[in-house]
Amino acid sequence: MRETILFILSAPSGAGKTTILKKVMAVLPGLVFSVSHTTRPSRPGEVAGRDYHFVSREGFQAIREGTPPGFLEWAEVHGNLYGTGRAEVERQLQAGQDVILDIDVQGALQVQKAAAPVLIFIAPPSLTELESRLRRRGTESEDTIRLRLENARKELKFTDRYDYLIINDRLEEAIDSLRSIIVAERCRRRRSPDGLPVAGIC
Repeated sequence: MRETILFILSAPSGAGKTTILKKVMAVLPGLVFSVSHTTRPSRPGEVAGRDYHFVSREGFQAIREGTPPGFLEWAEVHGNLYGTGRAEVERQLQAGQDVILDIDVQGALQVQKAAAPVLIFIAPPSLTELESRLRRRGTESEDTIRLRLENARKELKFTDRYDYLIINDRLEEAIDSLRSIIVAERCRRRRSPDGLPVAGIC
């Protein structure tokens, strides 16, 4: 079985991570998104099972405290719990798929201790621009915006722990950067850009 890759994508809220990831996944085969569990309410347009597994705090705790523990990583962010299902990730990797996780810095560093993921951080061009993007979304209260900006300041201090840093100043360039990183990591493992083994070589 070929070597599969676990990618981790982190970014402050409002940095454009979701948009970038969706665009890249639309053009790169062999890459699957691991749907996280969360206790936060769904946002307009989000679909349960596609964007997140929405669960109660009690349901989340039951998964976390299972035997073996049901989460590869978990963290509390903005007052809500988020976790990555261990069994789902392992099943996807064993099926020969590259897996990408959309998780925060806390979760990324947890996974880094237990596995060998490729860590990618997406940052806004500035905190001023990040604040503007959060306000344009029109989905958060003033208190939530302040909390997200404070968390962003903390998260940006950990960019040196990541393998790659993408500045989302121009969306198309950021999309191309993420796609290029994934392709480069596949080529480094003697695979084609689509993730398949190179015939006659490996």
